[in-house]
Amino acid sequence: MFNLEINGTVHAVQDDMNLLDYLRDQLHITSLKNGCGEGACGTCSVLVDGKKLRACTLTLAKVAGKKVLTVEGLSEREKEAYTWAFAEAGAVQCGFCIPGMIISAKALIDKVPNPTPQEVKESIRGNICRCTGYVKIEQGTLLAAKVLRGEIQPQSSLQSGAGIGASIQRVDARQKVLGTGQYVDDMYVDQMLYAAVLRTKYPRAIVKRIDVSAARSHPGVEAVMTAEDIPGDHDHGHIFHDWPTLVSVGEETRYIGDAIALVAAQTKKQAREALALIEVEYEELEPILSPTEALADHAPSIHPKGNLLSTTLIKRGNAQEELAKSAHVVTNRYSTPPTEHAFMEPESALAIPQEEGGITVYVGDQSVYDDQHGIMGILGLPADKVRVISKLVGGGFGGKEDLSVQHHAALLAMKTQRPVKLTLSRQESILVHPKRHAMELEITTGCDEKGRLTAMVAKIVADTGAYASLGSAVLQRACTHVSGPYKVLNVDITGLCVYTNNPPAGAFRGFGVPQAAFASETNMDLLAEKVGISPWEIRYLNALEPGMINSTGQITDEGTAIKETLIAVREIYESHPHAAGIACAMKNTGTGVGLPDTGRVKLKILNGKVVVLTSAACIGQGLATIATQIVNEATGLPIDRIEVGAPDTFLTPDSGTTTASRQTLFTGEAVRQAALKLQQALHKASLEDMEGQEFIAEYFGKTDPMDSDKLNPVSHVAYSYATHVVLLDEQGKVEKVVAAHDVGRAINPKAVEGQIEGGIVMGLGYALREDFPLQKGVPTVKYGTLGLLRSTDIPEIESIIIEKNSSPLGYGAKGIGEISSIPTAPAVSLAYYKFDGKLRCTLPLRETPYKK
Repeated sequence: MFNLEINGTVHAVQDDMNLLDYLRDQLHITSLKNGCGEGACGTCSVLVDGKKLRACTLTLAKVAGKKVLTVEGLSEREKEAYTWAFAEAGAVQCGFCIPGMIISAKALIDKVPNPTPQEVKESIRGNICRCTGYVKIEQGTLLAAKVLRGEIQPQSSLQSGAGIGASIQRVDARQKVLGTGQYVDDMYVDQMLYAAVLRTKYPRAIVKRIDVSAARSHPGVEAVMTAEDIPGDHDHGHIFHDWPTLVSVGEETRYIGDAIALVAAQTKKQAREALALIEVEYEELEPILSPTEALADHAPSIHPKGNLLSTTLIKRGNAQEELAKSAHVVTNRYSTPPTEHAFMEPESALAIPQEEGGITVYVGDQSVYDDQHGIMGILGLPADKVRVISKLVGGGFGGKEDLSVQHHAALLAMKTQRPVKLTLSRQESILVHPKRHAMELEITTGCDEKGRLTAMVAKIVADTGAYASLGSAVLQRACTHVSGPYKVLNVDITGLCVYTNNPPAGAFRGFGVPQAAFASETNMDLLAEKVGISPWEIRYLNALEPGMINSTGQITDEGTAIKETLIAVREIYESHPHAAGIACAMKNTGTGVGLPDTGRVKLKILNGKVVVLTSAACIGQGLATIATQIVNEATGLPIDRIEVGAPDTFLTPDSGTTTASRQTLFTGEAVRQAALKLQQALHKASLEDMEGQEFIAEYFGKTDPMDSDKLNPVSHVAYSYATHVVLLDEQGKVEKVVAAHDVGRAINPKAVEGQIEGGIVMGLGYALREDFPLQKGVPTVKYGTLGLLRSTDIPEIESIIIEKNSSPLGYGAKGIGEISSIPTAPAVSLAYYKFDGKLRCTLPLRETPYKK
């Protein structure tokens, strides 16, 4: 028997168990999260007799007789202080890490009421945040300390002047700070079963036999399923249906994350035990581990169509001829690794069967409609039988676009006719979901004697792993963006996207452009060296201006402001005494290239409020707040009369995936149009008089396909531009990053800053430390060894927001989510080139003080 006091209440427990499991699964105290299960991330932080510890590494025996405190147990004064301070600082994005951060802040402030910024950094060193870049979390902690010292009083969060350009507090900040908002794994329903998935032992093997008889008879087991139990489509996938839901007998496994069998049981423990009882006989085969191997003559075919998924060709002018005439030419080969998204919330889904053969699936990902379409196919059900509802999403960055748990939970729920929850462990998540593409790039860039770019020839080979996911589209973006935000009239770009037996690669913040920019921006410095001008000068000389033509032939619009970003950083770049690196980038807003690309919204008047209904997923970027501000701007209604509903395939119109930095412009423009209709209606009636009325709008971004024969095709409705400068100190550590971003119009400047800071820290990690080593196709990392940067690693970050766009679409906003992470890695690399003269063409960079 163990007695422990939790948030002031004494609990007596008969059997020892993990503290985190006890708090979450038995007591349903869900502010603390299971982010890694290995003591690395800090999302499960608790105070034990006032000392911060990680619940996932503790047992009940270790805390018996002690006082355990979670965010739920804070005093009302503390709750108000932390909620206001973190919201005011802009410290809350996806929110999954925030309760753990609050516990760290309390542990510090209780002992040091007036902490220094460095003490704050040290206090959260054990807590990882993947969204914010830590900057605003540190500011929020310092602000909370001031409130708790009585120096300042929290102000009302119902701000006036909440329209475009106001840095209002996020509308979901309170529920995320206090842990009252629900992520899927926080849900517990009656008769709920727990699911587990058996995965292959080998990246490449033929499955000869599967015997599930022992698992089926194991105590507590309600269902065991194999491929033969799938009622609908066997395979799924975004663009190509090449990914098996379960690998069947006689089929080949293609990567280490392939699913073989599913189990649903009454407890997590029983489900895991049942997995161990399933017998699978394999014929192991030699995996194909690189595109070179995959494209070799007589290489075995990973898929029936062969190992080449797609080819992208972009040709304008005569690049080879212009290179031959160029005064200076640089050719280099570059290599970038696969990397893990490391979003804080592991994948989770809860599927609940409904009467008359339907199903409701709760998810936390990037498109409820994409999930619905995939689940419909696998279950063999029509759309009106498959409802998908999003809970809070604990980060995505592209890594939650593919089916991972949703379809497996749905299959088991339909089989058992019971609710089934499937949550991946962190290690499973690392094995299963698609990564950033590893790429090999050979880039040749030419210029004239003054430094004007003449031509580029590029070959890009992307390892898309076992399945297509969004690989062909990622390769396209790498190819369309490799020439950068510069006027280059002659380009010859070839891209190959290749299947291997490595983990799949798919969407990841930047969508192929971080890899391309690392290579092409490095070439820019080498050309500047040959010409005898500065890296800043060669970029400014070639930067696109309104009315010019980019490398895909699109004419740049009046909002093009890459030169303005360069001017904004010139002085700090040229005046730094040690070493400074500079890099530029552009990034499309919207899916573009002729594909369906529509933002949709419905404003419904309910209980005297405007409820914004859209399927557009908020994955930390703050879409609900942006929508609220747009409605406020258009109608003048106070923000306490505006709410944003959860994405739901039965209630919210399809506004496309949260990808391609598109939602603020596409869904934002739909919200603007609908809100203007409402504003007209308000001239004649009050909100109360309009109860139940709906105001519907959509914005379709019309673009031209990749193979358009137009002289100047429109590939995307908008582009964002940026310049980053990275400064090193005397020891070669990153001292400061200055980031100037052309965002069109900053609807919420503080939110834009938060996106920039988070993107920069992700870019720093990509440059300096993050890697995803594989041994024969099997990842050899844990969450704690991915190389993620922590608070104490982060330099000073200065954001400069450039607003130039006059377009009325979305009040002029352009994407910021992806571009914020793109120029950082090349700027870091080029700072080191200036620092020690060593050219580094491989990521993560070698021979720096940040080596893992």
